[in-house]
Amino acid sequence: MLNYIWLGLVLLAVIIGGCTDHLKEVADQSFEMAEYAVMKVSLPLVGIMALWLGIMRLAERAGLVALLARLLRPLMCWLFPDVPHDHPAMGAMLLNMAASMLGLNNAATPLGLRAMEHLETLNPRPGTATDAMCTYLAINTASIQLIPATAIAILAANHSSNSTAIVGTSIMATTCGAIAAVTAAKTLQRLPMFRLQPITNGTTRPESAAAPAAGQPAAAKTIVKEAATIQPLTAWGQVALVAFALVFLYAFVRLAMPQWVGGPAVADGRSLFVRLVDAVSRLSVPFLLSAFPLYAALRRVKVYEEFVDGAKEGFDVGVRIIPYLVAILVAIGMFRAAGGINLLSRALQPVMVAVRFPPELLPLVFMRPLSGSGTLGLFAELVKQYGPDSLVARMGGTIFGSTETTFYVVAVYFGSVAVRKTRHAVLAGLTADFVAVVASVIICRLMFG
Repeated sequence: MLNYIWLGLVLLAVIIGGCTDHLKEVADQSFEMAEYAVMKVSLPLVGIMALWLGIMRLAERAGLVALLARLLRPLMCWLFPDVPHDHPAMGAMLLNMAASMLGLNNAATPLGLRAMEHLETLNPRPGTATDAMCTYLAINTASIQLIPATAIAILAANHSSNSTAIVGTSIMATTCGAIAAVTAAKTLQRLPMFRLQPITNGTTRPESAAAPAAGQPAAAKTIVKEAATIQPLTAWGQVALVAFALVFLYAFVRLAMPQWVGGPAVADGRSLFVRLVDAVSRLSVPFLLSAFPLYAALRRVKVYEEFVDGAKEGFDVGVRIIPYLVAILVAIGMFRAAGGINLLSRALQPVMVAVRFPPELLPLVFMRPLSGSGTLGLFAELVKQYGPDSLVARMGGTIFGSTETTFYVVAVYFGSVAVRKTRHAVLAGLTADFVAVVASVIICRLMFG
């Protein structure tokens, strides 16, 4: 499907650009987006990937990933029946989902790529997405998060009287999108056009082989497994963990409820739920960056050496996804520069008015699966034009907080493991976006009139 979407975007960009005299803009944007994909996306991601893959390596070696997977085994086994319950992919996917829910995008992407690499080790058909990969990507495009921080920041910057009003609507809309994502993925994988064909001789891959880097054979790397024998925690180690937890508990209380520890009462108008989630979001990254190494050290893991070994993979992944990012971002940039988004919005405006869908939201809706920065700009314009407390602005904020840049996610996640045949992943992700958009409009009408 991605083949047809990519070709369609490029051809439509040239045709529309030719009809609207925007061919120069289309050509310029193609070069700009190619540079952007490499210089502003892939290369900065290398450092972030190195950091989080190093931390992930420590979590795996210390047994934390396996422990997390065991705690939520029933749910994960239902979602991913083809993945062994004790496989490292289970824990990596859980960590990615947790980071996404807290809005920790810098951590969620590297953890998600790590999970995709683990899933690739179970793939007997290199280059073709498995059912587990498609389901996992659909869940990622559902963009489950507790606090839409970026949308709230835009509303607050425009002096909204209640910038956190969209928290509840976003949670409900993104939940609808997540349910739709899983349902679509599970249903589509059974259709004849998406069903995996039986494996023929010579196409299988040993389960111990990991995702190949560019130019490497499939079995050139092996997956990272937990240490075969993990040293038990000593009494002093347990005391150290308790003391560490108490420090962060104190920091959490100071952020969420400072009056409990002798600080001034919070008077920013935010609800207790929002303050609690915000405190968790602020402390999550420092906690993960310190808790995993500490726990691993207490289990006798050589933390520095293991961190460096894990971080080395960051560069490989960053380089591996460059061709996929260039392909999808150039096509999206050309289509946007040609005026394709505006043309689609104008063509569908009468239909949207008939079904009581605000036509003002159409450019944002069409942009969302294609470009995060483009969507942010459209949302900011929407808030400025209609006001931060208007129904349209709150609908736009809810849509922004409950959907994801589906094509970017597809390019990055599948590109990291050289998957070219995406099967039903794109359709499942777009289904999740569609359901979240419809749910956003309905829920906002019910809650805000």
